[in-house]
Amino acid sequence: MSRIEQAFARLGKSGDKGLVVYLTAGDPNRRGSLAYLCGAAEGGADILEVGIPFSDPMADGPTIQAAFRRSLAGGMTTGRALSLVSSFRKKHDTPVVIFGYYNPFLQYGIRDFCRDARSAGADGILVVDLPLEEGGEMTPEAKRSGLDWIPLVSPTSGGDRVRRAAAVGSGFLYLISVTGITGARKSLPPRLPEWTREVKAQSRLPVAVGFGISHPAMAKKAVTHADAAVVGSACVRMVERYGTSRQGPGALRRFVQSLKKAMR
Repeated sequence: MSRIEQAFARLGKSGDKGLVVYLTAGDPNRRGSLAYLCGAAEGGADILEVGIPFSDPMADGPTIQAAFRRSLAGGMTTGRALSLVSSFRKKHDTPVVIFGYYNPFLQYGIRDFCRDARSAGADGILVVDLPLEEGGEMTPEAKRSGLDWIPLVSPTSGGDRVRRAAAVGSGFLYLISVTGITGARKSLPPRLPEWTREVKAQSRLPVAVGFGISHPAMAKKAVTHADAAVVGSACVRMVERYGTSRQGPGALRRFVQSLKKAMR
């Protein structure tokens, strides 16, 4: 079993719900980024998503776009992001999913990237802008390298597409809660429970709901029918707020603790 599968197995046995925390590699800088990742892990995140900064993040809203700009301005690259994962892995066993867009991976070299990501200690990969039909090169390479392939589905995905995505993927299935970009929102879509039940019925994988979850009450509501909640922009906002302050990682740790507490 992969670390991701082990995490969901433990959650299943305890009856708890999972928390997936997203942070951008290199934000606010390399050293600070590592400290924030460790803070999230120490706060109880079950899985971490480490975002590879990209200049044209079409699925991400203003908060993560700004984090990408800060990271790229600081000199973060795909290779340096993998080095960051390696440094994190020396400190924590929390599963890590590389989150990003296809172009940086293609430029790096698909086979080399998957091999190096696994060597760095990553456990899975999620490619935001790679449709199911276009994964013929990268999906096999990820699996060959020992990475879980995390598929994405949305409220507009029909049952057949959900089944196909779940059949190809491993680790967990990421259910986008809205037909839009990332970003903290005040409420979840009214039909989210219905969508989640429909996806769960079609998936052999655990289902994690993301996009828009901004506070503990929303995280609790999101996992009513799902196995995990993904919290990204709300965590990135804390990095933006505290920057390189020594207080930042601790503040993020407490926020993650509050999310986990609400989800129990």
